[in-house]
Amino acid sequence: MRMSEKGLRLLSEWEGFASNAYLDSGGALTIGVGHLITRSERMSGKIFISGNPVVYRNGLTAGQCAALLTQDLYFAESALNSWRSVELSQNQFDALVSFIFNVGATAFTGSTLLKVLNQSLFDQVPAQLRRWVHDNGRVVQGLVNRREKEIKLWNELA
Repeated sequence: MRMSEKGLRLLSEWEGFASNAYLDSGGALTIGVGHLITRSERMSGKIFISGNPVVYRNGLTAGQCAALLTQDLYFAESALNSWRSVELSQNQFDALVSFIFNVGATAFTGSTLLKVLNQSLFDQVPAQLRRWVHDNGRVVQGLVNRREKEIKLWNELA
């Protein structure tokens, strides 16, 4: 499965957009639609987008940000497609891809959320999502808001 246009719009709304690098609420250097700039990207001053090195110091174009988002989404979609053993509606898939995009594939694959999901305990997924609202040990209201929006999407009938 792939994230739908609706899911992509919601993810972009939740992540925000910045053509120039900025520090997110946890202090991580970020650009585009939620792309965390890696250590090697910081050191080189370049981000590989569609296989091409792009200097980001003076910002990225809207097209480069869109291509970077597509590239980053691939990892979240792949993690969910690889690790889930249950069928999902498009809205459920989109909600979980948004979650994975935010917390990372490694955190997701080791989570109780994944265990609950793969046991088809769909009614427990919202409670598991609500556990992921901390950054650097403190509750972040933006994450609380995002999780509630992901839960709303999870619960929407397709």
